[in-house]
Amino acid sequence: MNNKTLPLSTKVIVIGGGVIGCSVAYHLTKFGWTDVVLLERDQLTSGTTWHAAGLVSQLGPSASVTKIRKYTLDLYKNLEKEIDHSAGLRLNGALSIAQTDSRWQELKRQATTAQLYDVDLRILNKEEIKKKYPIMSTEDLKGGILMPGDGSADPSGVTHMLAKGARKGGAKIYEQSPVETILTKNGRVHGVRVNGQDIECEYVVLATGMWSRQIGEKIGVSIPLYPAEHFYVITEPIEKLSPTLPVIRDFDSSVYFKEDAGKLLIGIFEGKSIPAFNKTYKVPEDFSFGEFPENFEHFEPYLEKSMKRFPVLEKTGIRKFFSGPESFTPDTNSLLGEVPEVKNLFVSCGLNSIGIGSGGGVGKVTAEWLMNGHINEDIFNYDIKRFQKFHSDLDFIKDRITESLGDLYGMHWPYKQHKTSRNIKTLPHHDLLKSFGACFGVSAGYERPMWFALDGEKTEYQYSYNYQNWYPAVEYETTNTLKNIGLFDLTPFSKFEIKSDQAHENLQKICTANIKNEVGRCTYTHMLNEDGGIETDLTVICIDHNHFRIISSAATRERDKFHIKKHLSHGIDLKDVTDDYCVFGIFGPKSRSFMQEISKEDFTNDNFKFGYAKYIKIDNTKIWAQRLSYVGELGYELYIKITEAKKIYELIIEKGKKFNLSNCGMHALDTMRMESGFLHWGHDISPEENQFQSGLTFTISNKKEIDFIGKEALQVIKNKKIDRRFIMLTLKDNKPGSPLLLHDEPIFFKDKIIGRTTSGNYSFNFKKNLAFGYISNYYSTEELLENDIFIEVEKQMHQAQLIEKPLKQTNFKNI
Repeated sequence: MNNKTLPLSTKVIVIGGGVIGCSVAYHLTKFGWTDVVLLERDQLTSGTTWHAAGLVSQLGPSASVTKIRKYTLDLYKNLEKEIDHSAGLRLNGALSIAQTDSRWQELKRQATTAQLYDVDLRILNKEEIKKKYPIMSTEDLKGGILMPGDGSADPSGVTHMLAKGARKGGAKIYEQSPVETILTKNGRVHGVRVNGQDIECEYVVLATGMWSRQIGEKIGVSIPLYPAEHFYVITEPIEKLSPTLPVIRDFDSSVYFKEDAGKLLIGIFEGKSIPAFNKTYKVPEDFSFGEFPENFEHFEPYLEKSMKRFPVLEKTGIRKFFSGPESFTPDTNSLLGEVPEVKNLFVSCGLNSIGIGSGGGVGKVTAEWLMNGHINEDIFNYDIKRFQKFHSDLDFIKDRITESLGDLYGMHWPYKQHKTSRNIKTLPHHDLLKSFGACFGVSAGYERPMWFALDGEKTEYQYSYNYQNWYPAVEYETTNTLKNIGLFDLTPFSKFEIKSDQAHENLQKICTANIKNEVGRCTYTHMLNEDGGIETDLTVICIDHNHFRIISSAATRERDKFHIKKHLSHGIDLKDVTDDYCVFGIFGPKSRSFMQEISKEDFTNDNFKFGYAKYIKIDNTKIWAQRLSYVGELGYELYIKITEAKKIYELIIEKGKKFNLSNCGMHALDTMRMESGFLHWGHDISPEENQFQSGLTFTISNKKEIDFIGKEALQVIKNKKIDRRFIMLTLKDNKPGSPLLLHDEPIFFKDKIIGRTTSGNYSFNFKKNLAFGYISNYYSTEELLENDIFIEVEKQMHQAQLIEKPLKQTNFKNI
């Protein structure tokens, strides 16, 4: 539709006419919102969609991504028939191949996870691959996994199909309608200006691909993505090239292959990419169907690898060399959801070269999120609020995308750390931690110790899907914490404060627990959405009269802040004090004696009970101390002004020598929280779970009269039998890293999948492989205890046993 008579107002404006924008518009109308306008600055598909390779794959690196991709393919199949428009689907299958043992392990893990989602998948050895696809060289392969239902789609066909479906549902689509600016009023979306005309609206969805960062920057919104130069070539026709050849992903060569009308399309995901538009680092407004000059020198090493895989290419010419822009995010996951800076402004962008394969599901999720105000799925890895402001700084993002493009085909190692754009936030005592052998990882931008190398060991990861090179360090750190004292740096914890005479009333409204309005009291609680899904996992502390501090995990800083602010009464300010304090966790049986050594306060149980907090003095420095512990031991969290932290850290280290105090990292913390049966938001709990499923009903207060958010939904849930429940398992095989338990591994009861794992670790204190997970509530505890349970890892079954109580149980009130 090129009708220039734009409406004066509408409910939702979708900006961007690529596959994502058209999908969002289609799903909004499908779910009942017909007052939708889509604005495209040029023509539909211009920007990135038009030059996409169009690969579609059902299996993703996580459960939520797999759901999105699987839905996408199903949608394309059904919509083709429903509105009589071809998506150009060619489902010849997709074959992922492995050259190394590690890659083969990774693919077998994917094959294992696929069973959770009914993805048809077959494992092939190299002889079977050669027999099925004789054109390929297979001598160097370990094997491959074939997904017969995968393949490719026509990007233009898909986009116009979705657009047709959106129009049929009532959406109006306008091409040649560039949005000059997004209009806001009182921190909320008010409309957009197009060719000098204002259109009022309630919601805006930015589906503007590689322009999104620039558009956001104009109105103070951080959108962390940037385009890299992305390459593929199309060969001359190849005689006897099978038209049913599957898409071949040769991850270890950073190359993929797709049959294209008798020719071969060869694309790359190289380890070090080239940021696009690197003279100005600005995406030109008119770069609609543009291409970059050929860069054969950059592509040549991958062409050589391609010739080894397909020897026929040695005698085949190249018909087309393509280089164009494709935007990537810091972690190669998409950017979805409402932005924290402007109300009712949603993003749906940052597809990292998988826009066609994810477009349907991403549009669905965006529409549901916008219409409901929340999403009842574990989709934090796609939520834009996983990032902070600095992530969209040009210096950060242009360097990071040189690495993140290659991450798509690189090894997806467990515990992998990025190499680019590091040391953005360092602790005041960073150099001291380094001198003690800290191996750093990034947590919410902070360089945070993951583990401390023992004497003579290197302070770097040696990545593996088996035994971890940091296991000896974690064994020492966890056992020493159990015997003596462990010092954990908890500085990246998210910290927010509310000071208001309405603070307590508001916290009661948004928290499920009964918040104690008593100075020094700490309350562990959740915040829910209206459907009872767990939105946050945090602790609320009464610092003073009408003054509360909220502590949550490092990774969820922006998300939790957004959720709390959204539900506070008008005029109440939530202050982010995360970067104002360092936090030290001092945990272990000798921690009370140690605290008595460094402070004159009375730390006896009668005077400093578990779940209480107060100001103390250490070396004449005023410090807030909380008697809490995430590792299941006697312990204290010390909140110290950032300017005083280095001095206090040095004192703790010095005075700690006689107590055998050891520095400890995040791997030790994660291991010990699992030993204690503590759940982690983002792994074990999310909006996909409720407190009845996760066994956390003790955080629900039935005493307080106020109707907290989600209370009504909980009443309904309580009166029904829950469909699945949280469990803890250990393996009969108790060797560390054999197997390496992570998450999303199927749990079998006899020969049937009954659930999946959510967390895994090896406990050196109890010599056990430990897993958390959820299973169907159809089976009783007695049945599970009497019969065999298995966890499948890399297509191998490992016998497990249910444990009804955590490995470590501590009565905090009596120690």
